[in-house]
Amino acid sequence: MYQEDELKRFARDIRVHVLKAFGNPGFGHIGGSMSAVDVLAVLYGGVMKIDPQNSDWEERDYFVMSKGHAGPALYAALALRGYFPVEEL
Repeated sequence: MYQEDELKRFARDIRVHVLKAFGNPGFGHIGGSMSAVDVLAVLYGGVMKIDPQNSDWEERDYFVMSKGHAGPALYAALALRGYFPVEEL
């Protein structure tokens, strides 16, 4: 599990990638993503049982987010944790 300062850096990095993602097309709902960043940082920063190298792990936790406008924040968190290359954002 990340320490507090690591969680803050993780959340900051998520925010940076969200802003970059919105900057490329020039539109989007930034507020929806930004409002979910801290929750995602805590969940993916150590609360959830995950293993990006073994995404089929039977003991993994599942996360379902129905807040569609926060999708870019979720994608950034997943990329930063190693589920796919950050360059794909």
